[in-house]
Amino acid sequence: MNPVTEADIPDIADIHLAHARIRRAVRQTPVLNDPLLDQALGCKLYCKCENFQRSGAFKFRGASNAIACLREEGALGDVATHSSGNHGAALALAASLDGRLAHVVMPDNSSPMKIEAVKSYGGQVHFCAPTNASRVEELEKLVSKGLIPVHPYDDSRIIAGQGTAALELEQEVPTLEQVVTPLGGGGLISGTAIATRAWGVDVFCVEPEGAADTVASLAQGDIIEDFQPDTIADGLRALVGVRNFKVIRESVRQVLTVSDEEIREAMLLFWQRLKILIEPSSATVIAAIRKHPELFSGNKVGAIISGGNIHPADWLTLTRENQEKPSQP
Repeated sequence: MNPVTEADIPDIADIHLAHARIRRAVRQTPVLNDPLLDQALGCKLYCKCENFQRSGAFKFRGASNAIACLREEGALGDVATHSSGNHGAALALAASLDGRLAHVVMPDNSSPMKIEAVKSYGGQVHFCAPTNASRVEELEKLVSKGLIPVHPYDDSRIIAGQGTAALELEQEVPTLEQVVTPLGGGGLISGTAIATRAWGVDVFCVEPEGAADTVASLAQGDIIEDFQPDTIADGLRALVGVRNFKVIRESVRQVLTVSDEEIREAMLLFWQRLKILIEPSSATVIAAIRKHPELFSGNKVGAIISGGNIHPADWLTLTRENQEKPSQP
């Protein structure tokens, strides 16, 4: 594994440039606060609702920036990536808007809804076994045929694009004390940590217990290459990237973990208070704030709600067993 240098990682200027590139393509999503949700969580929570972003997730920011950079560089041609769904759909849409075709390697156990989303945005799906090694192998085959690779998170253009969500959050609520994001491969948390360095806030991220490869990697001091995730949060099953791991080690206060049961409860709580369905990956941040009052109680907290790509029937199945339980403060 080649060492990552500062030149491989975007800075705040890159995030501002990304915002300028993509501002006409992306939605400036709302920041929502709800007093009843604040009461349930014990803090003042401001939710940057990327579930309302085009393609239904923050991933459209990074994908749009990557495609725009390719256009600026004069790199023409179709693109390829691997994804459990949200990045694939985002890249398919961004590529289509630029007159390109996106080829997306997806695990064969991906959500049918997310598979269909990739196709509906014009992407071509290539299935693989549900392992990180299979994803990488299939993507390499496509790149060998001349397609341009766009990594879903370990890419400076992607990181800079994802950081624009935190930039908008900061501009709307400049008095935040803490920011929390989900953590899968690390594109969102990397961009968020870079965007908020000069802001002076504590930055946290959250992994499912069944996909806590970053926690294990931090304990080991290097990225764990062999990890089999098992969680309902399908968007967070990727292994942390090299650039992303460096940023997390240097700029993130703590990586928290939550159980699938806590994720289900958070999905239900968010619906009860805001009447919005969010996917399990998004709900990790609500679950972590609820789980750790010693970290967040009484503070002004920004949470990036990463996506809302879940079928209502699937949401109901995941939350049904919790619906008769009273919400805990």
